[in-house]
Amino acid sequence: MKYILAAAALAQIAVATEGSDHELEKRLDNGLGLTPPMGWSSWNVAQCASASERYAIDTANKFISLGLKDLGYSYVNIDDCWSTKSRDGSGNLVPDPSKWPNGIKSVVDRIHGMGLKFGLYGCVGTMTCAGYPGSWGREAQDARLLASWGVDFWKHDACYTPCTNGQTPQTCWSAQFNTRAWYETMRDALASVRSTKNIYYNLCQWGRDSVWTWGNSVGNSWRMSADNWQDWDSVERIGSAAAGISQYSGPGGFNDLDMLIVGNNKLTENEERLHFGLWAICKSPLILGNNLNTISAASLAIIKNKGIIDINQDRLGKPATIFRPSGSPAPVSGRIYSYWAGPLSDGVVIGLVAGTGAATLSVNFRDVPGLGSGSYSWREMYSGRTGTGTSVSFSLGNHDMAVIKVTTSEWYSQCV
Repeated sequence: MKYILAAAALAQIAVATEGSDHELEKRLDNGLGLTPPMGWSSWNVAQCASASERYAIDTANKFISLGLKDLGYSYVNIDDCWSTKSRDGSGNLVPDPSKWPNGIKSVVDRIHGMGLKFGLYGCVGTMTCAGYPGSWGREAQDARLLASWGVDFWKHDACYTPCTNGQTPQTCWSAQFNTRAWYETMRDALASVRSTKNIYYNLCQWGRDSVWTWGNSVGNSWRMSADNWQDWDSVERIGSAAAGISQYSGPGGFNDLDMLIVGNNKLTENEERLHFGLWAICKSPLILGNNLNTISAASLAIIKNKGIIDINQDRLGKPATIFRPSGSPAPVSGRIYSYWAGPLSDGVVIGLVAGTGAATLSVNFRDVPGLGSGSYSWREMYSGRTGTGTSVSFSLGNHDMAVIKVTTSEWYSQCV
């Protein structure tokens, strides 16, 4: 959802060191989200107007015709405004008949018939952010309805919850109320219908209450920040914060950096490469927030980059974070650092980021966590450049990124 929110406290950048993994609580054990989900969400396309059967079916068809399904994009997710403004006499949510003339289940069945999945949106509070019925006090009933429709994905937003002075405003950032119990209530409701339908659970509570420290036991992914407002400042704000919380992500539960804005004509081509590449190596869900009918060829090529998608979907599920090569400057809070690395099941990914201006960035493999001194084979995923040696170097334009996969069977044998 894209509503103006108060500023949230975000995680500070932290330099990752070997052996710094956080002791995680038991992850949500529903068998879903072993790799980050890939798909599309309706909100950025036309806000409330795109929460409809027409957009859902059209997008599903585009997944197939554009070759996105073959690359792993599978979830067609409808955001806020899909229901009527009131529940029916039995207390059930009602699909807006003007937007869903055939109902939700028939659309879900059609999308499943295409080999794809379908997601819906709701809210922990009394109303959704746009003023439609929320799930507060109705979690079990709503879960049963979703399961009866065959819904695969549920995004649970955080509007109209208790706040100070007994009020329930659209947004509340008061530390007086911890959101965890609210999200656990819907977790338990979804678990109660698992024998009928196993539903992926996305927590959208804007990074409140250090959700990354407990989200793994509640949902399959969790938003770790306020919204991506479709601008470079948002990419920088969210991307820089992701570095310090990478250790909380893993198979079954991932930090969610919010929808991708590639293809919305809000970023330069360089920025779109950086945005997509950084989200991918951080193991964020890759949920498109664009109109696939109008996407440019350049933007389509970015979201279809198979090498980068494969890195995001690597079965090891470990996100990249920042590291500091010998002689490089220290990280700066709120800025995307230049050097990133993370383990893969068959090697290491390195991200070189020109976040503050054009730069030539070089790294010796001996400084890269998981590698060490020696000669390695590598491939850069955007340019297709390959090489073998003890280091890599790329000249990048402002706000551009190189995504380099280094393959080493020796490292792989030690890791697994």
